[in-house]
Amino acid sequence: MATYSSAARSTDPRPHVLVLGGNFAGLGAAQKIRHYAGDAVRITVIDRKSRLLYVPNIPLEVFENRNPAENLFMDIVGPLAADDIGFIRAEVQAIDPIAQTVTWVPCERPGSASETQDYDYLVIALGNRLAFDRIEGFAEYGHSVTDTFQGEKLRRYLHEAYRGGPIAIGSARFHQGDGANGLQPYPGGSIPAALAACEGPPVEVMLSMADWLQRHGKGGADKVTVFTPANLIAEDAGEKVVGELLGIAGKMGFHYLNNTQDIKRITRGGIEFADGRTVEAELKIVFPDWRAHDFLRGLPIADSEGFIVTDLAMRNPKFPAVFAAGDAAAVTVPKLGAIGHQECDLVGRQIAFDLGRIDEDMAAKRLEPEVLCIGDMGSGRAFYIRSNSWFGGNTQVLKMGRLPHFLKMRYMDLFYRNHGKVPDWGLDAAELMAEGHFG
Repeated sequence: MATYSSAARSTDPRPHVLVLGGNFAGLGAAQKIRHYAGDAVRITVIDRKSRLLYVPNIPLEVFENRNPAENLFMDIVGPLAADDIGFIRAEVQAIDPIAQTVTWVPCERPGSASETQDYDYLVIALGNRLAFDRIEGFAEYGHSVTDTFQGEKLRRYLHEAYRGGPIAIGSARFHQGDGANGLQPYPGGSIPAALAACEGPPVEVMLSMADWLQRHGKGGADKVTVFTPANLIAEDAGEKVVGELLGIAGKMGFHYLNNTQDIKRITRGGIEFADGRTVEAELKIVFPDWRAHDFLRGLPIADSEGFIVTDLAMRNPKFPAVFAAGDAAAVTVPKLGAIGHQECDLVGRQIAFDLGRIDEDMAAKRLEPEVLCIGDMGSGRAFYIRSNSWFGGNTQVLKMGRLPHFLKMRYMDLFYRNHGKVPDWGLDAAELMAEGHFG
């Protein structure tokens, strides 16, 4: 296994690719670079943890009364080593795109000295900061499903302490930067401005919550208020799909608040919104603003909010050795795993093309973002959304039933079994099956 206390000391003459981040986008980018560029490059992944967190299935584990920390981690050191990709467990402190260096501190044990490494290519896939610390009252009165700590905290409350009161589920306002302005992924389209980072999870949690309440004899959807800072919840799914969702939710009895602007504070008795409205709730499940890491702000590769500026090939226009994928990229709106998967493939193609490993036709592909979301609804059912209309495309699909749930679970199995290498045919097959093209 190739590991480096400082990769600068290596005598390997190949161009060195540093990948910052080791969750979905970081692991995927490193694997795609190796796939397309072969042995033409040396690759090192840096992350503060050596395990990938499988975030999409946290709500399902919570509602099934399972601790999500027991089932949703995957080691990445072994799979990376199998592809001759080095790994450093460290906290990234600084990036200098002019000098082409990255500074980090190894974080296996406290007190390590910082290391500085130069690179030939840099892929920033560090994700984001979940800004719970900017929501007054969250620590005392709020819940979420964004990581295993929050998931386990909610699981224990839901299954051990919930008194049967009203429930509020929704998003704080997302502060999007200007890094994707002017990009046109489809003819006449754009990367729109979003007021919520990603609202597939709130929709998933609200539907699963209604099922859980009913199964446990604690009521139903009429106890739940779902809220959004935007005009439409899950607006990235397209007006047709959202209209169908809201129609179904209304018939089920859900309460709906839009245009809340932001969460002002969470109290013991409910949530106060920036527009002056309030909602009473015993249980407050919220999804925070997604902010860029502080050390990225002000860099010449970052936008007004610290997200990394790229073109539709995921390359920074001012510093062509710098790429971004996943939530750290300004173009990733909404912050959605399926879009990150597309971006990793593009990063791999671009670096391989620079090194002469693929031809111009293979490298000509550009990002055509598509919302692909499968959300649990409880009792073995799920919803499936595939849409690109928000970006200027013409596709909007919504399906509900047992087949999408089957696909959600089999996708995770496939991901684990192949150590994150989910083939494109796997995604295509999921789409075709969910849309009923074959049984």
